[in-house]
Amino acid sequence: MQTMISTPAGAPATRPLRPVRPARGIRAALVAAAGAAALALAGCASTEPIELGADTVVVDVRTPAEYAAGHLDGAVNLDLTSGQLAAEIPTLDAEGDYVVYCQSGNRSAQATALMEDAGLDVTDAGSMQQAADATGLPIVQ
Repeated sequence: MQTMISTPAGAPATRPLRPVRPARGIRAALVAAAGAAALALAGCASTEPIELGADTVVVDVRTPAEYAAGHLDGAVNLDLTSGQLAAEIPTLDAEGDYVVYCQSGNRSAQATALMEDAGLDVTDAGSMQQAADATGLPIVQ
């Protein structure tokens, strides 16, 4: 490939262009980052079985509209984003066991942190599908 460039008098008017490639270090870093992201996502997708005791409370921290569209059988809806969960934490049984889930696992992680900070025994079950798989509870409407 040739291109015209302005050069001082007497210098060649054209020169070959070389493709620009990322440095090997950058390429290696990108490959490593992609691999780490894949491992992290794979870790989220695999769920260990969660045993539910007779007094375990399953908490859905999604919005009421999301809950109405489908939720785990017997789950209590305490919306994280509206502040409902934070308002209810002081009234929750400090001796109880809690399993928390949401749509994708993001809100459940936030809710778990809030509940643990309050001294509650809580398990983050991740997304609704992960929670269903781990607990064996069916998704109902």
